[in-house]
Amino acid sequence: MPTPPKKSKTPIKILLGLVITLIFLSIGLAALHKTPWSVPLEDKLRKNPLAATDANLNAAKPTYNEYCSNCHGDAGKGDGSDAMMYDPSPSDLTEPKHMNHLTDGEIFYQITQGRKPMPSFRKKLTEDQRWQLVILVRSFAAPEAPPPSPANAPEPPALKVPNPPTKK
Repeated sequence: MPTPPKKSKTPIKILLGLVITLIFLSIGLAALHKTPWSVPLEDKLRKNPLAATDANLNAAKPTYNEYCSNCHGDAGKGDGSDAMMYDPSPSDLTEPKHMNHLTDGEIFYQITQGRKPMPSFRKKLTEDQRWQLVILVRSFAAPEAPPPSPANAPEPPALKVPNPPTKK
């Protein structure tokens, strides 16, 4: 009895290899692809209607602790307890180089709109709460109080140098 001819498995192996390659390629590109926020110009130019007062700063802290600190961390460093679960990782809000590049309107837009993995807070927080968060987020990257300038510093006491002996 004749045996049926064996079918070549080469096309299946090639197809499987291509599928696996495409999967790894798409995962790699997704991991490396970090797109910047696309904020409309009108939103970039928005000014914070709230003053950067201690009252607004203190009002924002409980909101931040409830909605933001799990990802951005207690001090805004992007090291919250849930931060490792997300890609891209949460922003470090203490980085002056990054934060000074953003307008208040851009920060407000990001809080309001969200972008995966960050949720939108448009319906969870009032507009004032979101503007207060902008003030708080700005405070994370604010420089420490500078030391007093030499003009305002008290002068050090003068050194008393004994008079040299005189020759007669």
